[in-house]
Amino acid sequence: MTTQVVLAGVVVLVLWAIATYAIWQWGPGLRRRTVWCPVHKKRATVLAEQKEALFVPSYAGLSVIDIKECSLYDCQPLGCQKECLARF
Repeated sequence: MTTQVVLAGVVVLVLWAIATYAIWQWGPGLRRRTVWCPVHKKRATVLAEQKEALFVPSYAGLSVIDIKECSLYDCQPLGCQKECLARF
């Protein structure tokens, strides 16, 4: 009986760890993403801010609402109109 209780506890902890990792990895927050830049006509790595989509059908109920950093503008403020937001 004790091994069954210990096994059940371990299974619950593993499932909680998996759920926590999935939310941290694919949930809302800042994520590095790769996108095609329509201004410079090349790929860029951006730091995108994702939030829960309200009434927009999107992947996993998330939508990109802002771009914080871009690899095409190294250590500079973004000097573009963020046209890449339409690419997400």
